[in-house]
Amino acid sequence: MSQYSVPCVVYRGGTSRGLFFHQKDLPHDSQEQKKIFFAGIDAYNPSQVNGLGSGTSHTSKVVVIAPPSVESADVDYTFYQIGIGEEVADAKGTCGNLMAAVGAFAVDEGMVKVDPADEYVLVSAYNTNIGKMLRLHVPVKEGRARVSGDYLMPGVVKTGAKYTVDILNPGGGKTGATMPLGAQTAIRVNEQEIPVSFIDIVNPFVYVSSQSLGIRGSEQNSELAGNTELLEKLEAIRCEMAVQVGMEKTIADAKQAPAVPKVAIVSAPQDYVTPSGKLIRADEVDIVAKMVSMGRFHRTFAGSGLYNLAAAVLLPGTIPNQLTAKKERDGEQIVRIGHPEGVAQVRVSLTEDGRDVAFVGLERTARRIMKGDLFIPHS
Repeated sequence: MSQYSVPCVVYRGGTSRGLFFHQKDLPHDSQEQKKIFFAGIDAYNPSQVNGLGSGTSHTSKVVVIAPPSVESADVDYTFYQIGIGEEVADAKGTCGNLMAAVGAFAVDEGMVKVDPADEYVLVSAYNTNIGKMLRLHVPVKEGRARVSGDYLMPGVVKTGAKYTVDILNPGGGKTGATMPLGAQTAIRVNEQEIPVSFIDIVNPFVYVSSQSLGIRGSEQNSELAGNTELLEKLEAIRCEMAVQVGMEKTIADAKQAPAVPKVAIVSAPQDYVTPSGKLIRADEVDIVAKMVSMGRFHRTFAGSGLYNLAAAVLLPGTIPNQLTAKKERDGEQIVRIGHPEGVAQVRVSLTEDGRDVAFVGLERTARRIMKGDLFIPHS
């Protein structure tokens, strides 16, 4: 079978990795674009051995960069979550980790002006998935995105240069409101009434407490991957909430859109041990969480989820807010989220009335891994 090639760049951003394309290098037809995404990642195989994915939700991703459509932006970009063992290219949500890599790509590809003497450059990127503007502080050296540095982020073993990512006015990108159903609601799943909070910030998330699911505190960040009954219950909650907020018309439609909303289990601060053996103490975190992405428990916690959960911790009446020990809400706050691999610190600022979110921000690292031709088999 003959193949054709498409220019492609591979980046890691935070704890995610993805294929980056210039929109101008892709065919105009969306179905032809998806064929490139599926073959490039190898969406067809659960192992993704025949492409550049690696069988996980945080490495099965594509980003397409385009010239700006918004006056104040330097670039537009669209994110696609690619299926694992299925032909899915879901653009309904976004990726919080790869946002840092968008800034690196814009610098490395000459889409923003950089003075060779600059140490940092500001990149304004418009995310078409959620209709929000990003403010990206990209470390640079000699006009290129910098890789080396002394910042160590959870989930990445090596230190790197610190990228600062801020999302302005992040609420309501998918439903028009940060909390379209209020701070809490209750749904019925398998004859059980379960309190949940639906928060639409960056990517929409559904939060349910570990207590409501019958999970003991000591199990919250333990290995739950093999618990199919729990995963099925969480998927039922996720689909029901997608219908209730109007993101999908039916449960069947929700099952066909696995990327968003996402669902996460949250609990009060507690001691736990990471897979690497590190002890995380209760006084080091404001909340503990474990999330599901594309039907599987996430190894760490998605960047988009960190933004969302940190904001939910501060928003009055939500389930995360009721579980946290954090009481400060005025001005810029640092929310410490305990996830399976460690602790992430997220910057959050509420609006003056305390009812919505002004911005959320994270520090990440990023690295260009390769640039070249991606070969795609002809159909």
